[in-house]
Amino acid sequence: MTHGKGREFKKLPVISQDKLQDGHLQLLLFEAERAWAYSQELLALASKPENADNATGFRHNATGRFRRAVHWSTQLLSQCQSLFAGSRLSAEDLIEITVYTLILNGRFLRYREEFEDSLIQLSVARNLLDELASAATTSRDQALATYFADDIGPEIRYCAHELGHANAYDIDGIVAELSARHRQQIVEGYGQLVNKIRTEGEGAAQGLAKKKLQPLLWEGEPVPIRNPELVDVLLKVQDGEAKLKRENEEVSQTSVGAEQKKGKKARKGNKSKRGVAAYDSILLALSDAEDVARKLVEAQQASGSSSGVAGTRDIHFVHAFIVYQLLSRRIQRDLLLVSTLLSSHRAQAARPEHASKGKAASSKSQKEQVDSRLFPALVKLLDTALQSLNQMRVLAIVDDSPDLASAVDARIAFTNARRCYAPVKKFAEALTLIQHAHIHLRETRSILSTIETDPITTGDPAFYPLASDELAELENELSADALSLKNDWFAYNGGSVTQDSKTYTKPLFFDIALNYVQLDMDRLLERASKSKPVVVAPIPVRAEPVLEKKPTSRAKLEEIQRAPTPEPQAPGRGGLSSLLGGWWGRQ
Repeated sequence: MTHGKGREFKKLPVISQDKLQDGHLQLLLFEAERAWAYSQELLALASKPENADNATGFRHNATGRFRRAVHWSTQLLSQCQSLFAGSRLSAEDLIEITVYTLILNGRFLRYREEFEDSLIQLSVARNLLDELASAATTSRDQALATYFADDIGPEIRYCAHELGHANAYDIDGIVAELSARHRQQIVEGYGQLVNKIRTEGEGAAQGLAKKKLQPLLWEGEPVPIRNPELVDVLLKVQDGEAKLKRENEEVSQTSVGAEQKKGKKARKGNKSKRGVAAYDSILLALSDAEDVARKLVEAQQASGSSSGVAGTRDIHFVHAFIVYQLLSRRIQRDLLLVSTLLSSHRAQAARPEHASKGKAASSKSQKEQVDSRLFPALVKLLDTALQSLNQMRVLAIVDDSPDLASAVDARIAFTNARRCYAPVKKFAEALTLIQHAHIHLRETRSILSTIETDPITTGDPAFYPLASDELAELENELSADALSLKNDWFAYNGGSVTQDSKTYTKPLFFDIALNYVQLDMDRLLERASKSKPVVVAPIPVRAEPVLEKKPTSRAKLEEIQRAPTPEPQAPGRGGLSSLLGGWWGRQ
């Protein structure tokens, strides 16, 4: 089809319409794309400083390849028109091929600095893309048309600027003006094609309702999804939200009677395990969407380009919006698990065997009934919620909204207050945590008083509703726990923060030392400033008593008066005998 057989080029005859297949059209499309890509590569080489000497040759070759791309696309369009005339091709496919040919031709004219003709070609192509987007049956097709329209938007603005248009920035106005003049001459059967795609779109939209993405809103304004990759993953998120909504409706219908009997505390534990599984599916889809959006942001930063439409929310905003949705659903799931754990604990405590012993049981026995794994699990879940809230607070879309930023700060403070729990037999630490919880509650009230309307409570979904009744309830629980801890502490060791006196044992050294040393207790008490003051009474004057002399025994008297007997000493000797006394013995 391109070169014939062998080394010699032989032009093949034109393929008849009956023998045309999909492969022939794809081959022409690939040839046009290959020629256009090669021309862009040659232009990039010509712009480098090291290729300044060969820049003219590169540009000449690039022009030739660009011209071949336009030739292949024109041939593709002619074959598609013949297929459409024979009812073998849909109107939507023919418009897509027409748009592709107009874009390539417009870019080639812009490269040759024929800005007026280029602006006309690109404006008609943009008008056809808008028609495709409005008549699209699926959100993916709509995003594809929008993506290509955003791609040629800067080129339309550049051509209008070169032609000296006063409102070159108004792309929609320029497109509406120029396309109305020239679309009938450039596109054969324009009106018939547009009417046909609208009719086909209305008929196919009824069976493809599930593939239509619901509008996403942020602060009352739509969030544009202009990337087909994001549409696919956000459709999965939409399916997960619909499943979660159905689960919540079923749970609410089956728990109406239980709520009337058990009251408010039972209402928090109505979620089932199926609800947690629904949250898992949403979180999985949102994680995929965040991954796709992050890659699109990185690709845009690497290419150095910006958003195609001025004044609209770009891919950075869409990425931040998806991250916010992911964090909000993660917080919602963590709070659901917290309420499930607490409800199961209350249900276990309210059993008949426990209720019958409730009045007679002491506080110590009641504490022993609490599962030791409950409080660590709650703290871990609240830590995860705190991590998600802190990540949400630093998002740009949250920081730009003062009320939303204050609402997130209030949730952070309230979660910190809920995180403070009472460890068993660690009274000082427990009371310190309760004091911190009161501080966080005061901070929560202070922040909420500065917000006129809470955007989290009134949002859709309200992933973390916070009312003043919940603050008062938590404060009452903390006050009751603090009083109970103080009573238990004083009953345990009198409120001492040091080692308990009951378990103190004196070292063995003191028992051994008292066997040899007389302990002067009066002196020790005096040094400890605990000795009693000695009151000296006046001594009455009276006659001296006559002391009776007792006879002293002779043995005692001799012992006192006798002097110690000195030991006899050997007379000193001199000479050789004194030196050799060690051999012959000492005398």
